[in-house]
Amino acid sequence: MTAEERKHRIEEYLQKVEFSSLEELSKHVGASVSTVRRDLTVLELSGNLKRTHGGARLVNPKTDEFIFSERDTHQLSEKESIGRVCAGLIQSNQSVIIDAGTTCYHVARHLEDKPLQIVTDSLPVANHFAAATNVELILSGGVIYPRLGVLVGPLAIEAFSKKFHADVAIMSAGGITLDGITNSHGIMIDIQQAMIRAAHKVIFCLDHTKFGRQSVLPLCGLESVDIIVTDDKAPLDLVKKLRAKEIEVIVAPSADKNNSH
Repeated sequence: MTAEERKHRIEEYLQKVEFSSLEELSKHVGASVSTVRRDLTVLELSGNLKRTHGGARLVNPKTDEFIFSERDTHQLSEKESIGRVCAGLIQSNQSVIIDAGTTCYHVARHLEDKPLQIVTDSLPVANHFAAATNVELILSGGVIYPRLGVLVGPLAIEAFSKKFHADVAIMSAGGITLDGITNSHGIMIDIQQAMIRAAHKVIFCLDHTKFGRQSVLPLCGLESVDIIVTDDKAPLDLVKKLRAKEIEVIVAPSADKNNSH
């Protein structure tokens, strides 16, 4: 791969994730961290990205990459399978925190027939339950962040830190390794950490593309995770290692297998 091809791939990748660590970029382009660091220096001069401590972010990301409906088209069948299986873990009359990730939205879609108290910072989730008669819906409050379809800021953090306690939190993330769970969106980290602390049980819904991936910001350690729901493309070796750490990993069957019954 030439230097120009490598820099193009770096820019292309950052268009998808917005933020990335040096290590993650190094793995993506198959080059050393020092080589990627030099590439980022050149790319920063072009004005397309900004180097950060240990990584880089886009200056002007393509907005539609982060509009909820656009992101929701990625791994759609896997998210639907994960959503169906995760919803089956929720009992009637429970209180449930639902995170703003697109996979969490698919969980919400399969919860509409259950009487529940749902607390969320997700506008799509709130819209989905707006007319539901058997769901008590509570919005966290905060400032609308349109690209992610989420409420953010001090009000949202305070809501989950001081006002809400739930039986279950249904969470999303940017990546999972044996070192823990990470995310790419710094604006969400404090809110998500407050959600985790507010729940008795924490379920992460992560499609196979998140396994072995380390995003730029740490979200939580594996000790904070009770259950992971993923799809049947998740790497078996990492699934086994997570189970060895006493985390329940549930593998949702593919849509084809669901349709065959």
